[in-house]
Amino acid sequence: MSTFAKRERLLLADLLETAGPEAPTLCEGWLTRDLAAHVVVRERRPDAAGGTVIKALAPRLEKTTAEFAAKPYEELIQLIRTGPPRFSPFQLKQVDEAANTVEFYVHAEDVRRAQPDWSQRELDPVFQDALWSRLERTARLLGRGVPTGLVLRRPDGQTAVAHRGTPVVTVTGEPSELLLFAFGRQSAAKVEVDGDENAIAQLTESRQLGI
Repeated sequence: MSTFAKRERLLLADLLETAGPEAPTLCEGWLTRDLAAHVVVRERRPDAAGGTVIKALAPRLEKTTAEFAAKPYEELIQLIRTGPPRFSPFQLKQVDEAANTVEFYVHAEDVRRAQPDWSQRELDPVFQDALWSRLERTARLLGRGVPTGLVLRRPDGQTAVAHRGTPVVTVTGEPSELLLFAFGRQSAAKVEVDGDENAIAQLTESRQLGI
C-alpha cells in the first residue's frame, strides 16, 4: 500500500512537471525550478541540506542548490519521482513518512496555490488526521517566534497551542489548512482567524511562522 509520503511525492512531481521550470511558487523568491532543486538537495545532499538550520553550512547549501537548479528540469523531476539514494535513511518507510509527508504536502500546495486558476484539494479524513497528528507535535516549534499567543483549532474543537502569550489569536480550519498557515503560508491558507485586530494583523503579516 502506498504511504502518504509516496503519494504526496508523486503529486508534487506531477505538479512541478505540469507547471514547468519558470512558474511561481508560494516560496518567496523561488520559481518551480528552485523548489525542485531544494527537494532534491534535501534528500541527496545531507552535507549541504543542513544549511537550512546550521548557519555555517548555509553557503554550501546555496551553492549546491544552485548547481542542481542548473541541471535539466526534467532530470530534477525524475530525481524527485525516484526518491532518495539507495542507502539514504529516507528509504526507510518510517523515516519517509515522518520526514516527508508534511514536506511534500506543503510544497505541492506551494506550486498549486501560486497558480491563478488553482483549486482546493478534497482530502480524506484519514489524511487530515495524519496531518493533525504531525501538527500537534510540531506546533510549538512552528510558532515559537510569533509576536502573539497562537492557538490552532480544528472544526471539531481539537486544539494545539503554537505559542503561549497574550493577546491570543485563534486560527480555525482543517489540519491541512492549519499546516499551511503554521508553515508561513498565511495568505494562502483557508482558515478563520479570531482575536484582537492588531494581534491578527501582526500574526498574518509575520515572517516568524515556520521553520
